[in-house]
Amino acid sequence: MSRTTAKRTAVAVSAVVLLLPLSACGGDAEAGSGSTVTVTVGYQSRTINTVTAGTLLRSLGYFEKHLNARHDGITYKVDWQDYATGAPITAQMTAGKIDIGSMGDFPLLINAARGKQLNSPTRLVSVTGYNLRGGLNTIVTAPGSKLASLKDLKGEKVSTSVGSAADGTLVRALQRAGIDPNSDIEKLNQQPSVGASALTAGSADALSQFVAWPGLLAYQGKAKALYDGARLNLPTFHGVTAREDFAKERPAVLDAFLKAQAEATDYLNDHPVDAAEKVAKATGLPAEVVYLYNGAHGIATFDPAIKPQLVSALKKDVSILKSAKLTGDVDVDSFVDDQYVKKALGPTAYAKHLATKPAPAASEAWPKSASKTTTFTSPSLLLRYVAGHRDAVRAAYVPDTTTGTLWFADKAVWVADGDKLLPFVAPETARAYIAGHSGARVVSYADALEQAS
Repeated sequence: MSRTTAKRTAVAVSAVVLLLPLSACGGDAEAGSGSTVTVTVGYQSRTINTVTAGTLLRSLGYFEKHLNARHDGITYKVDWQDYATGAPITAQMTAGKIDIGSMGDFPLLINAARGKQLNSPTRLVSVTGYNLRGGLNTIVTAPGSKLASLKDLKGEKVSTSVGSAADGTLVRALQRAGIDPNSDIEKLNQQPSVGASALTAGSADALSQFVAWPGLLAYQGKAKALYDGARLNLPTFHGVTAREDFAKERPAVLDAFLKAQAEATDYLNDHPVDAAEKVAKATGLPAEVVYLYNGAHGIATFDPAIKPQLVSALKKDVSILKSAKLTGDVDVDSFVDDQYVKKALGPTAYAKHLATKPAPAASEAWPKSASKTTTFTSPSLLLRYVAGHRDAVRAAYVPDTTTGTLWFADKAVWVADGDKLLPFVAPETARAYIAGHSGARVVSYADALEQAS
């Protein structure tokens, strides 16, 4: 090689080296003055129990604020990538193209399995929204459907997303009802939006899905609840996963994310109505539906701590995925890594988070043009309020008498038991109550309002 050629080669190589730090994804940029690091976050805007690590967090700008406050000579950019489910987030993470992602418990296990299989391990680093009884998943049917119980699903077409928490609820619920989920129903593996359309069009007899689809369809009058997932009494949750190499190479960035997530969680808990409005604006979902899940007494509880109950539930979920041949064994203990969120919150605060419990079930009315809801100590008192303010109530919510799952008051199944008016999410749960209470009977919502007023 001539001296001139060698010189040109050296200059070209130097130019490439100088350009490399200017733009990077997945934490590949070298730290140093003038560097730019792009952090890629995969989230599901309409899976609204991940909002503290996605939709709400993005709208509040807390993550960017923490990154910009570092003053370490690096310019940080955040690339928010929105997906409908957790599967594509996992695919992008294992390809090294997404650094941090949020998804439900069953997709988290697939995330762990794929990461290990492809030698690109991931770690569960925090929790977003959870329900200790499983109320985040619901099986619904068309409004005019004659299906009244899980046993009625035998031989019917049921839409779900295979590998999702909603599919796990379907499988477990059918098994408890004595129905083989593999041979006794025709399972349609569909994206949530496709399944919702199939139910509306009549090409699916029932739909098992995760938040916010069941509540959305019920609110729109396009579905009614058949089965409340909380009857399983098994925790279900959504969480945040990060690539192991990213967490080790960029611990300060992950720390900033988790601190921002904690602040977004505090914002949601302190301003539930405003948070619901922000999420609604970003997603196009009705704020009333967002509040059903994320409100002060909503179906979900938001806390970034990785609680032992959730880890225990995750271990039980492995068998469902194995039976569907979606994963082999998953080492949950090695996948769960709470060191990052514990550091972000501080050990004392983290211990307090571990000890916190979900808010007690309560009935709520959301008056029109109001910035907060009104809470009632009983469903009957809520009904009395609604009866006296029919044109002034934006939404009314009541907890299922048996499971505590919040539901729209006008979509609930109401039971009159003497002077008591009791709401239930699904007819089967109401019938189970009636069977044990002589004289109790189902009444219409209109009759319940009349009796309460």
